[in-house]
Amino acid sequence: MSEGFPAADTSPPADSQPRICSARGCRAPAAWALRWNNPRLHTPERRKTWLACVEHRQSLGDFLGARGFLREVAPAGGSPTLDT
Repeated sequence: MSEGFPAADTSPPADSQPRICSARGCRAPAAWALRWNNPRLHTPERRKTWLACVEHRQSLGDFLGARGFLREVAPAGGSPTLDT
């Protein structure tokens, strides 16, 4: 995968830990939750979430949007990081 995009393991942090950007190698606090699904694999109501810092919000959103996967972008505060 291209630099800047999530690594294969994007496991969410434990609730007591800060939410960290999903971009590969980024350790910045997440400001945005990019909710997405792959319609070939997921039911329409299922959402997966990538977290993004301010710097990576656009590039991660563009990556998901170009594939038709991006469903919603919301502030990360209080957002789920697990599949729904």
